[in-house]
Amino acid sequence: MMLQRQVLIRKAQQVEEAKKLIQQYKVIGIASLHKVRANQLQELKKKLRGEVYMRVIKNTIMDRAISECEGRANLERLRGFLKGSNIFLFTNINPFKLALLLEKSKVKMFAKVGDVASEDIIVPAGNTGLPPGPIISQLNSVGLPTRIESGSVWINRDTVVARKGEVISERLAAVLSKLGIKSVEAGLSLKVVYDDGLILTDEDLHIDLEEVKQEIIDAHIQALNLSLNASYPTSENISTLIGIAWNEAYNLAMNAPIVTPELIEDLIRKAYMEASIIKSKIES
Repeated sequence: MMLQRQVLIRKAQQVEEAKKLIQQYKVIGIASLHKVRANQLQELKKKLRGEVYMRVIKNTIMDRAISECEGRANLERLRGFLKGSNIFLFTNINPFKLALLLEKSKVKMFAKVGDVASEDIIVPAGNTGLPPGPIISQLNSVGLPTRIESGSVWINRDTVVARKGEVISERLAAVLSKLGIKSVEAGLSLKVVYDDGLILTDEDLHIDLEEVKQEIIDAHIQALNLSLNASYPTSENISTLIGIAWNEAYNLAMNAPIVTPELIEDLIRKAYMEASIIKSKIES
């Protein structure tokens, strides 16, 4: 009876701690711990210290904490993601920055049986540095064309041995290890992020930075052209607008012609050139 009471008290304390974290931070992320190495997790905690607080909390504890928290819009939608082994990330930084930090923290590792290829796995052509023997049949068994040259086993051409998303077999994992190819990414991947009422899933958080940069550049160019064509002055285009206005005023004055102190030399030069042209035509 006493032991059961202690367990209940400890669970209640854990729920209160989780509730405090939920109320303290604007952004709450849930990431899967599936196949995340302990040393990677410790390294990531050190790297993100000061920006992200990471904590493993039982799903049942977190579920209860969420249900007892009030005043956080849509918070209850996180309960649908409380499955499997999770780690919870608490922060006040932008959720897209959080996702980018986690993505950059991933490292290449040797594949193990059951791992999923994070991208197409390509074994390059060239010398494996391995002597002829059983390795030839092992390489051939995963679709690698080989030849023997200068006492070593060579791979004839670049070969895709697994497509992105495919599960890596025991045979392929062994071959990749012998070839020294680290073919899978290891690290935390966000399942979902709660951002002060907004729910962002894994798909929402994956953005192509280069594509976004180009879209911003294109939008800036289009906006600048629009403001120039509409003669709408802004701090960014005022110098260009003044330059355009000066050129138009100059051309108008020269063609009118309108004599001003600023244009008198150019007008005399223009008159002289026109007179010279007329003279050359008369003389010819």
